[in-house]
Amino acid sequence: MQNFVASKTEFRTEPGQTIRPPGEPASLEEFAADVREGLSKEGQKELYSKYLYDDVGSALFEVITLLPEYGLTRADDRLLRRHASDLARLIDGPSVVIELGSGASAKARWVLAPLIATGPVTYCPIDISEPALARCQRELSLMTPLEVAPFKKSYLDGLREAVRLRKPNTAVVVLFLGSTIGNFEPVAAEDFLRKVRNTLAPGDVFYLSTDLEKAVDRMLAAYDDAIGATAAFNLNLLARINRELAGNFVLSRFRHEVRYARGERRIEMHLRSLVDQRVIIDKSFLTGFRRGQTIWTESSYKFRLQDVQALARRTGFHCLTQWVDKDWPFAQSVLRAE
Repeated sequence: MQNFVASKTEFRTEPGQTIRPPGEPASLEEFAADVREGLSKEGQKELYSKYLYDDVGSALFEVITLLPEYGLTRADDRLLRRHASDLARLIDGPSVVIELGSGASAKARWVLAPLIATGPVTYCPIDISEPALARCQRELSLMTPLEVAPFKKSYLDGLREAVRLRKPNTAVVVLFLGSTIGNFEPVAAEDFLRKVRNTLAPGDVFYLSTDLEKAVDRMLAAYDDAIGATAAFNLNLLARINRELAGNFVLSRFRHEVRYARGERRIEMHLRSLVDQRVIIDKSFLTGFRRGQTIWTESSYKFRLQDVQALARRTGFHCLTQWVDKDWPFAQSVLRAE
């Protein structure tokens, strides 16, 4: 789970399987079209994970990050606090720091503090949430010498605009925290990193967070907590379809389910139908579920350190260093554009 379409980019990983990258805003019409497409599939029905994050879903996710079972967020925070100064020493006076999927930028301040100690920096948060960007600008306004230039855009569109703010002969630092890359299918992740690299100049830095593979029972518990917050988060996607698309899902007829696909090293979240049933959306779209059939709602890929290094090499980066949290195996990698 991570916080996440103006463009129509699509990625196909297998015949008949279409994957779109997260991080792009979607209109109500696109939401409706994606729901129809995903629920029309005869076998494995699917819904895009980006639709988990409406206002209710985002609030539930904030609760999830505080739970003892979900160690990702705390590991990310610990590494940022521990290594922010180390990161600053690896970068020679950047003039622009860009954060993809910034939210309210709670984590960025740890990176920004040692950087602005050496001179002025422009911080560019990129997010599709206008309230989050406004909060970010308000809360970081007291940090000097820091200029905040927010972009309400998709990851790549915002990145392309933000890099134009670089001062001559200075570096750009791009932050991609929270292990959001784990929500990309592998083909989409590689394509995304390659496009990021093509937008940067040699010497620029991409700071990437990834959740690492660990004991299966520990990973499963992170997505199926004891108080049911993640179940509510997952089921809220059906409630959102009811609210925004006039669906008639009965939530009690579905159950949250988590599994680990060991060969692909990914956690999968599903919603399992408990009965044979039919659902109508917007009085015009009818879809049926067999008892036991699932809707696949999210994938969260887990990495090994060598996976990140290889991904960097394939996409035009060099991995300078990797920092690993020991309490919850989680990595932050400093990738330099070659």
